[in-house]
Amino acid sequence: MKYGVNELRRMYLDFFESKGHLKMKSFSLVPHNDDSLLLINAGMAPLKPYFTGQEIPPRRRVTTCQKCVRTGDIENVGKTARHLTFFEMLGNFSFGDYFKREAIHWSWEFLTEILKLDPQRLYVTIFENDDEAFNIWNKEIGVPAEKIYRIGRDADGSSDNFWEHGAGPCGPCTEIYYDRGPQHGNGPEDVMGGEGDRFMEVWNNVFTQFYNDGKGNYSELKQKNIDTGMGLERLAVVMQDVDSVFDVDTMKAIRDAVCALSGKTYETDDKDDVSIRLIIDHIRSTTFMISDGILPSNEGRGYVLRRLIRRAARHGRMLGIKGEFMGKLADVVIRESHDGYPELLEKQEFIRRVLTEEERKFNATIDQGLEILSELEDDLAKKGEKVLNGKDAFRLYDTYGFPVDLTNEILEERGFSVDMDGFKASMEEQKEKARAARKTSNYMGKAATVYDDIDKTLTTEFVGYDKLHCEANITAMTTEVNPDAGKYGELTDVLQNGEKGTIITDVTPFYGTMGGQVGDTGEIRTDNGCFTVTDTIHLLGGRIGHVGYVSDGFISAKEPVEMSVDQNRRNLICRNHSATHLLQRALRDVLGTHVQQAGSYQDDKELRFDFTHFSALTPEELSKVERLVNKRIRAGVDVVTDVMSLEDAKKTGAMALFGEKYGDKVRVVKMGDYSTELCGGTHVKNTADIGAIKILSEAGVSSGVRRITALTSDNILNYYSQMEQQLNEILGALKTPLNGALAKVESLQNEIKSLKRENDSLKSAAAKESLGDINSDVTDINGVKFYAKALKGVGGNDLRNLGDQIKDKLGDGVIFLASDNGEKVALLSMATDSAVKKGVHAGNLIKAVASIVGGGGGGRPQMAQAGGKDATKIPDAISKAQEVVKEQLS
Repeated sequence: MKYGVNELRRMYLDFFESKGHLKMKSFSLVPHNDDSLLLINAGMAPLKPYFTGQEIPPRRRVTTCQKCVRTGDIENVGKTARHLTFFEMLGNFSFGDYFKREAIHWSWEFLTEILKLDPQRLYVTIFENDDEAFNIWNKEIGVPAEKIYRIGRDADGSSDNFWEHGAGPCGPCTEIYYDRGPQHGNGPEDVMGGEGDRFMEVWNNVFTQFYNDGKGNYSELKQKNIDTGMGLERLAVVMQDVDSVFDVDTMKAIRDAVCALSGKTYETDDKDDVSIRLIIDHIRSTTFMISDGILPSNEGRGYVLRRLIRRAARHGRMLGIKGEFMGKLADVVIRESHDGYPELLEKQEFIRRVLTEEERKFNATIDQGLEILSELEDDLAKKGEKVLNGKDAFRLYDTYGFPVDLTNEILEERGFSVDMDGFKASMEEQKEKARAARKTSNYMGKAATVYDDIDKTLTTEFVGYDKLHCEANITAMTTEVNPDAGKYGELTDVLQNGEKGTIITDVTPFYGTMGGQVGDTGEIRTDNGCFTVTDTIHLLGGRIGHVGYVSDGFISAKEPVEMSVDQNRRNLICRNHSATHLLQRALRDVLGTHVQQAGSYQDDKELRFDFTHFSALTPEELSKVERLVNKRIRAGVDVVTDVMSLEDAKKTGAMALFGEKYGDKVRVVKMGDYSTELCGGTHVKNTADIGAIKILSEAGVSSGVRRITALTSDNILNYYSQMEQQLNEILGALKTPLNGALAKVESLQNEIKSLKRENDSLKSAAAKESLGDINSDVTDINGVKFYAKALKGVGGNDLRNLGDQIKDKLGDGVIFLASDNGEKVALLSMATDSAVKKGVHAGNLIKAVASIVGGGGGGRPQMAQAGGKDATKIPDAISKAQEVVKEQLS
């Protein structure tokens, strides 16, 4: 049977569900509570807390189809028929439940009985000394010994059949390979263990059996786990009997769309095929990344997304596709994949919009890159050099998204090349900076603290939706945890007066920081002391930590406690949070449904709301949004919350957040018929409790993301009170009543303009006078007039105007002016057309000289400006300018 990708996904998950596994949806590509990864790159990655025991899994048996992105081999994508950045990983997992026997039997059952693969074409690998696995395969499954390959360790100690990452849990693997037949390769490499395409790995069982102490000593784990992974696309290759992953049904649909847009035919031209395959892969990665809330930026996962979009856009150009095309291809990806990922349909318009906007930007930057590359070529030609500096090639790549292979290709056509060693050195330097910025210290990429040692069976019940006071029992208590200060905490039974620490209880009314809403503050009291809570945090495993200090007496872990949330602060936070929900709906009403939440923050003072939009809001739009929200606040609608299944919540039209991790049961917050959202935060009882909203500002925070900052309730009154005080101070300084203030300000502005014109006129006259006889300062350099002058107090437009006046008097030639403006230096260079034709470049002249006065700058061949800090170096700058002009004219 030639099962399709979507069919295979369903069959696998249904099979393991029939074996008692909990079928879980794919986690977001954005790691949750894991700083060790930029993007989810393996099926087991989101399940790390269950493997480590930091969290108790919802069931001991789990099965998933996880979307993954890996960019380690990005340069090979398209060049081979194997490499992908985006792929789906099927997995069945056991957390201390079944082990080798069941895992092996079920893998064989699925392949041979469900998918009906010929057992004679299946081969097995095991770790060299894993006799237990060998006996299961040989004696129980019936695989002949000659078809079971024992794989040992390489010279460096690593093995394809033993999974480990330094110290920690590890274990042997067993893999299943399928013989696709000689038609897929019959060379010496097309054997089991070879590099050919005939034998394809379709299953990998990892048996997490041992603990490595980091010194090569292995001990048996008490809780043994199963981590199974199999690439869905590779399985589809086998089941559909096609040549590569780019030929399976869902990928072929994208391929056909690429060919239709470009007018190309696949497998006609090798160079075109590389571009077609790359676009197929990258449009899948980018579509899924955007659907999980990742937006293009210049760092982190946003940079990965931007790079993928730009690579695909550039290869689209190479295929001859005109205009922006990636949004159209995203529609195909969504059509082919929404069966397994319905969120793609929900975000379709937004995905298309982000891709199109980023593609537009790239089309502009690549043209800019071509212009800069042309200038670099001219410099090489003038210097008689043939190799472009690696740093310049990297700047084109890093700043303008200009791929180095394109730089190389263009330069080769014109007899130049790129210093690739220098380029790689610059690339490695950037990677080092990125690695340093993402310091990791444990499996989850965070500093190991006492929180990791707390009993994993302990959880905290949150009762704070309805209560701000309750009785509770302390289940764990730690000393201060502050890794940045070298404090990792210890479990303790007593905290003395003045000591900082964290208290964990069985129940709590304190809300822990989550979803943008800050944690509660308040007090925890016993008969012997008081603990002031300064922050409330969520810990892994469903525990809530109350962070603070003992403000009176002492706190013993054996005493019952009284917990009290700061009610006034909570109320202010609730008002800001509820207003945020109304604000999001109002923005969608005014701007369009492409608006999605990209982050939020609510404390007791203000609210901030980040949202996806591609231009600044006009004053009219902001005013309309504010009026809409205030209208809904005044309507006095009850805020209703309900807990239901995720599917039922979606049927109500509830909006979900990008990348948020939702369980089977979710909390829906509904404000009349205007706003319905999935939200675990705390809210007002009625919209009228918010009082009002006042938008303070709207600004961009990153590409395609805007931020609104606003106030509600009491904070608006405080804001206007401060404004009134400031206004009275201004009126006092103006010595006028409010009704005469505007006329007074306009009068002062006119007076200032008049004085400025007079001052500029005096400065201009003084500058002209200081020039004296221009001809007396002219130097002849290879037949070109060169005029240089040091000035005082002339800058900006005045300096340019003065340069134009000198040029009129000088005629053809080069001008260099340096002005001491107190703390700053202003530089100007000008070159007439005839001087430029002879080799002078004003921009390069300024670039070469500016560093002498502690500045930088550049510009066009005819005119350039720069700034600096050190006026004492102006004579040196003038001397250097003369040297540079001599070099340009030589």
